[in-house]
Amino acid sequence: MAKLKIVEYGDPVLRKVTSRVIKFDKSLRKLVEDMFETMYASEGIGFAAPQIGVSKRVLVLDVEYPSKRYIDQQTKKEVSSYNPLVLINPVIIQKEGELISKEGCLSFPNVYFDVIRHKKIMVRYQDLLGKERRLLAENDLLCRCIQHEIDHLDGKLFVDKPSDVAEMKKAIAEAGFGNVVSPPPAVLIG
Repeated sequence: MAKLKIVEYGDPVLRKVTSRVIKFDKSLRKLVEDMFETMYASEGIGFAAPQIGVSKRVLVLDVEYPSKRYIDQQTKKEVSSYNPLVLINPVIIQKEGELISKEGCLSFPNVYFDVIRHKKIMVRYQDLLGKERRLLAENDLLCRCIQHEIDHLDGKLFVDKPSDVAEMKKAIAEAGFGNVVSPPPAVLIG
């Protein structure tokens, strides 16, 4: 595994619509391992392949990692809990409601503001073996995180969905991204 450099706001790769994964092989498993290594080392809870410059429909999540801890009974030390999830070629097939909550992004260090998301989603995706699966997420961190990462795969960023544009502009300016030029969000056809 390797910790990779995270692409930051302004890089054109973040605005590209990613390609479907067709080969479920050793190179895909290596990509996923590197993505998890990079996400955990950066204390993230979700990460999409474009954030390391790879234009493939792959995302990893672990919404429990930074928020739930337990004490190891042998060492008496706090240990991170892990509940990793890999979604390949994910598509939101059902969505409803609206949810507004604060978000951040590893491609926007130190930027946080309220974002509009769906309250409930159903996602169809493939696992590392290529098997099709479905996942229902509702009104929680997992629901928001999946939407955030799928947006990355579609060339969209959380700056495209602020609940308050002025708050978003202030947050990105304060973090040093105020003068960054970024292409507009990708447009999906079909």
